[in-house]
Amino acid sequence: MTTKLSLTTLDALSPEVSVPSYARADLTAGIVHIGVGNFHRAHLAVYLDRLFETGQGHDWAILGAGVKQYDAKRRDALEAQDWLTTVVEWDPNRLSARVTGAMVGFAPVDGAAVVAALSDPAIRIASLTVTEGGYFVDARSGGFDAAHPEIVADVATPGAPQTVFGIIIAGLRARRDAGTAPFTIMSCDNLAENGDVAKQAVVGLARMMDPALADWIEAEVAFPNGMVDCITPATSPSEIAMVAERFGIDDAAPVTCEPFRQWVLEDHFPTGRPPLEGVGVEFVDDVRPHELMKLRILNGGHASIAYPGALLGHDLVADTMADGDVAAWYRALARREIIPTLGPIAGVDYDAYLETCVDRFSNTAVRDTIPRLCLDGSNRQPKFILPTAADALARDLPVAGLALEVALWCRYCAAGAAGEVVIEDERADILMAAAARSREEPGAFLAIEDVFGALGRDARFSDAFADAIAGVWRDGARSAIRGYAADG
Repeated sequence: MTTKLSLTTLDALSPEVSVPSYARADLTAGIVHIGVGNFHRAHLAVYLDRLFETGQGHDWAILGAGVKQYDAKRRDALEAQDWLTTVVEWDPNRLSARVTGAMVGFAPVDGAAVVAALSDPAIRIASLTVTEGGYFVDARSGGFDAAHPEIVADVATPGAPQTVFGIIIAGLRARRDAGTAPFTIMSCDNLAENGDVAKQAVVGLARMMDPALADWIEAEVAFPNGMVDCITPATSPSEIAMVAERFGIDDAAPVTCEPFRQWVLEDHFPTGRPPLEGVGVEFVDDVRPHELMKLRILNGGHASIAYPGALLGHDLVADTMADGDVAAWYRALARREIIPTLGPIAGVDYDAYLETCVDRFSNTAVRDTIPRLCLDGSNRQPKFILPTAADALARDLPVAGLALEVALWCRYCAAGAAGEVVIEDERADILMAAAARSREEPGAFLAIEDVFGALGRDARFSDAFADAIAGVWRDGARSAIRGYAADG
């Protein structure tokens, strides 16, 4: 028997399910969060839920928002359960469930409605999880992609913006015109210097629409950088069924995640912020060293195991890490070529952090999948792998392993061209065509300019890639990663 999740049924849930002790009626929204996906509900929403349990910050609840059609589906599911979410943490030794209540509403999935929500003076933070590829970054220059069709469309119709950033600009314009202090824009996406990237998108689009407004945004709006971390798989019917069977909760949109959670955030919030330092958030002056560590060792590590894992027929991340060749390859790549590109951080042991990542990836209770890690490679590789390679080249450090990682991605894309796997990527057709040619023409893959840019033209990296892809085609992925690990 299951209980439909709602505010009125919390007392009927199993005693082993933790539920809010605070009164939801006491909460008011201080944050509009755009992109109410799984990661947001496993991370920011959990930290706020913990804060509210301490009796603090009750004016910092979340009002959800979205601009895509799938956001409307998520909104409908959450509305039917009073915006509550069951968060299940997959600890190998103990499975735990907590119903979180940090969200108090969700704006209609309509640009004008989201602008109205952002215009409310009670809202002091606009936070974002719109994926790594959602910031309109030109891969060739690293700057704002002013030619993107969605950006061009927003410039043509500034009164009815459709992009997240056009809507944010409209909200800021309304606040400026009303004499209301601007909200802080807080990216929660896995991007290096994510606040700076968000600022580039907002100011870049605003300058095309209204230069005076762009100047005001640049001078008055804060964009703190932050490093976020919590492995959060997608929710499938099996997770929904597990929550029903194991905990007796009928939740249409539960979240499952690992028990590890980290957030390091620059303390730059001119209109205030919730006191999250009391529930584990680390506030710093400069987050860049921390985020670079995480993006390169953890996210780069996910990339480095994803493609050999897929080519070797693994489906789950934990099963992939149980393959000794893959685990040895990841450790060797991180120690030889990734960690040497990082500067020291006081109190941080990189090798210990690497082993923490290995343990997290190996958690058999977290049913994270290799297909999820392989998604959207043309946006993820330029964030998590290619900058490491560029830094290594600039410092005259080894790049053979990083070139092999790219070769494994290329071989995976070639498998897509052969119909052996499905490539889920906005550049899928381009990637597959170039990868299929790489057996005879290795340079074809690196010639995808809007992915590789100058790195693809670097002779040293090109040569290393040519050697790596030839070996992968000739001897297979296992032989390639085994040989790299053994060379050390």
